[in-house]
Parts: sequence; structure tokens; C-alpha cells
Amino acid sequence: MNTIQITGLLAILGAILYAIGDTFLLANKVDINNYPKLIPFKKLLSDSEKFVSIPSEKMMWGALIGVFATPLVLAGFWHVYQGLSGANEVLRAITLLLFGIASVIGTFVHGSFFYAGEYVKALNAVGEDSQNVIVELFNRHRKVLIITYAPLLIMIIIASGLFSVAVITSQTLFPAWMAAINPVTMTIAWLLLKRILPTFITDALEGAGFNVAYFVFFVCTTTTLWNS
Repeated sequence: MNTIQITGLLAILGAILYAIGDTFLLANKVDINNYPKLIPFKKLLSDSEKFVSIPSEKMMWGALIGVFATPLVLAGFWHVYQGLSGANEVLRAITLLLFGIASVIGTFVHGSFFYAGEYVKALNAVGEDSQNVIVELFNRHRKVLIITYAPLLIMIIIASGLFSVAVITSQTLFPAWMAAINPVTMTIAWLLLKRILPTFITDALEGAGFNVAYFVFFVCTTTTLWNS
């Protein structure tokens, strides 16, 4: 196998591992009414109460799997960069750079969900007179997540758009139809598909939407570049 094939396969593996990490962290549902100590903070938690019944060790591995999968995903973006051969060099470089930076920031965001989960568990475990301390910690943590999530999403959207522009306007190694396949369009497709899929599938993949999209994206890039 050549380097493009190997890095494509590594990217697919990375997306699968990342998705598994997502499900370990986020695929859970609870009724907040079963946790009286959390009810006063229902608005603040805004679905984060799901963490309260996930074992800490499972969350820990969910966070770590995603972190350790990141180099595989980065290899995948190098693979995409090679597939864009023939496109404007500046356009290729910016696309690679934005995808790469977004992946690095995404690692921090992914790992941070472990701490969010621990705060929710602590909020449910401590006495009511100590809950305000946990609430302050949770609020600061959420602020950090919002600050990092915004540029992450912006960079993925821009990079996905640039990828599609490069494919449709240049003679790259990708077929023209690949212009319709990028992480953003595949995320939208997943959100639409969730509406018709059985609940046991969507519940099992809760929180893994981005990495389901990356999985499909890398499967398509690897398949189309296999004989390049």
C-alpha cells in the first residue's frame, strides 16, 4: 500500500475511535426528576444531567480515546491535502491548516467533557450548602467550552467549503462529485438521517455526529484516492 492509502485507512480508524469516545462520554439519557439535587439547576445543566449516571471510568476512557485518536485524524487531513493535488497551492494549504487547527482544538473540547461530567456528578453528590461552589466551576468550564467551540466550528465550515471549491474548480485527484462530500454536508446528512433511523441506533450514537460525518468523509476520500 502507498502512503495515501495508509493515511486514509488511519483516518477511518481515527474517526471510528473518536466516535466511540463520543458515545462513552455522551450517549446516555436520564430523567432529571430522579435526581432531586439537580432539579434546581435544570436550566443551567441543559441536558448535561446525562453525565450523572455515566461511570467516571467510562467517561475517562471516552475522553482519552478521542485524544489518542487525533493523530490518526490529522494523518487523514494530510491524505486529503494530497488528494487536492492540482488545486491552487494556497487553497490547499489553507484547507489543510484549518482542518488541522480545528482537530487540535477539538481534542481539547472533547477531553473537557470528562470534567463537565465530573462537575455534574459532584453537584449531585455534595450537600446543598456546597452546590454553589460546583455551579461556579461548571459555569466557568462551560464558558471555556463555548469560547473554544466557536472557532472550531467556524474553521470546519470554512475548510469544508474550501475543500469543495477546490474539487469543483480544479483538476484534483478527486472526482467532481466529491465536492458534495465534506464534514459539514455529511453532518447535515446525519442530522437528517437521524429522523428516520431507529431509536436504538441514534441513542447509541448520541454525541458522535461529527465523527460519523468524518468517518463517511474519510471512507469516500480513501475510496476515491485508492488507485491514485
